[in-house]
Amino acid sequence: MKERLISWRKEPKFKKIDKPTRLNRARALGYKAKEGFVIIRGRVGKGGRRRPLYGRKGRKPSKAGLVKFTPRKSLQWILEERVQKKYTNLEVFGSYPVGEDGRHKWFEVIMVDPNNPVIRKDKKMKWITEKQHKRRVLRGLTPSGKKVRR
Repeated sequence: MKERLISWRKEPKFKKIDKPTRLNRARALGYKAKEGFVIIRGRVGKGGRRRPLYGRKGRKPSKAGLVKFTPRKSLQWILEERVQKKYTNLEVFGSYPVGEDGRHKWFEVIMVDPNNPVIRKDKKMKWITEKQHKRRVLRGLTPSGKKVRR
């Protein structure tokens, strides 16, 4: 596992991979080894977030309440949103954790291409091609988003 994390650190933030690392978890979330499904491994920094800068320019950041801010979103949800913004032609279907070290957490995000003819013909997956399911992750409609919104 340690060697795997070391090699992942050298990779870019988001990387398209051929097969899921945790096949059982991917299949539980709905992954199928067919055309139209894409797996992206991504990493997100651990620790507190930083609020956007407002008003208090030229003063000590620690007194402005900008750093060490705990968001209402999980790191998993944050990563899903970032992956969605990078791969705009795909839809986030779900994600699961695959590893972590002191600095980063890695997740694999299952993405679906709604314009792929194989997905459009599949009776169980065709629902994701409808317009009301666009950008589900940004509205908190993926499993990790629903978990946080409870």
